[in-house]
Amino acid sequence: MSQGLTTADGMPLKQALAAAEARAKRRAFILVMPLLLFILLTFVAPIGQMLLRSVYNPSFSQSAPNLSVWFENNPAGTEPDEAAFEALVLDLQKMREEKSQGEAGTRVNYDYSGARSLFTSTARKADKLEPPYKEAMLEADDEWSNPGLWQAMRGASSAYTLNFYLAALDLGRDENGKIVSVDENRAVYIKLFGRTLFLSALITMTTLILGFPIAHLLATLPLRYSNLLMIFVLLPFWTSLLVRTTSWIVLLQSQGVVNDVMVASGIVSESGRLQMIYNQTGTIIAMTHILLPFTVLPLYSVMRPINPSYVRAARSLGATSWTAFRRIYLPQTIPGIGAGALLVFILAVGYYITPALVGGSDGQLISNLIAFHMQKSLNWSLAAALAALLLGGVLVLYWLYDRLVGIDNLKLG
Repeated sequence: MSQGLTTADGMPLKQALAAAEARAKRRAFILVMPLLLFILLTFVAPIGQMLLRSVYNPSFSQSAPNLSVWFENNPAGTEPDEAAFEALVLDLQKMREEKSQGEAGTRVNYDYSGARSLFTSTARKADKLEPPYKEAMLEADDEWSNPGLWQAMRGASSAYTLNFYLAALDLGRDENGKIVSVDENRAVYIKLFGRTLFLSALITMTTLILGFPIAHLLATLPLRYSNLLMIFVLLPFWTSLLVRTTSWIVLLQSQGVVNDVMVASGIVSESGRLQMIYNQTGTIIAMTHILLPFTVLPLYSVMRPINPSYVRAARSLGATSWTAFRRIYLPQTIPGIGAGALLVFILAVGYYITPALVGGSDGQLISNLIAFHMQKSLNWSLAAALAALLLGGVLVLYWLYDRLVGIDNLKLG
């Protein structure tokens, strides 16, 4: 029928409808373009740069092109010969001219301790070195004969490498290039990943246990009381995170308020004051308090629409209070439980300020080590690899939630 219809200007109706739909799509795209650009610039681009940094580091390969060619032509485990040392001397001379020996040495220093000072000291003598270069280099510093140093340089000779991911998993390469576990005293990252996941899961469970009854009260109390309780729930959002964290330091320290009250009430003796700060206990308490609203609000948004007559009907049919709660009320709150747990867990695994202030050595999370490599050791590639693994773990968790509960059931408020 519409094929024979036309508009006032003679255009077929079907063609006019298609043109109108195209114009509407263009207007919609123009409206969302600022938001799309904002997301690309502040979210997608930084993550892409982080992922690139985790596998790309040209600091050594650009400064040592001759040695990089020798590594390409000789397999791992090959003993460095005169040609290798000649390439090394030429590259050291080039580094001195370009003043890049410190940068190149820092890259090798990530895998071999002391390499930076070795590069800088030898580069100062590079112009005076004469053939045979192997003998001259070993005379300058016999550390150049160490196979571990040559393996570290081999790993750094390629701008693209997965070695930073190996380091993030407490792995490395031996003199023959095979992947091996690092020394037990240096294996810290897997332990920190495990601690981060454990504490995040524990904090998530604690916020669910504390937040469920609070959300239930918010959903069932009369409006004038629930509004007052909602103010107390939202009050932490109106206070600086740094202020909240330092307040817990005042409360939980050995000479703090909590210990003073327990000593005054006779619960503990003066010499038996509890150490509740600068350890995992302090991290759990402070982060639970800070993240609790992120559990309460999704639960409240799910509990509010639940009709209380469902539970009353179950009890009138003979069900006990526990049975009515377990069979009728609790299943309806599952989307809120899943959303609150997912939100709190994702926030907890990436928390930095609170563990840094109250965690001490036992309460530090993987985010604190990422910050250390970014700010102190300046090993940005390793920091990026650690962050990428953390991001991958969060995405896996998100995928599991989608499979078990469904993103369509996500209730955030």
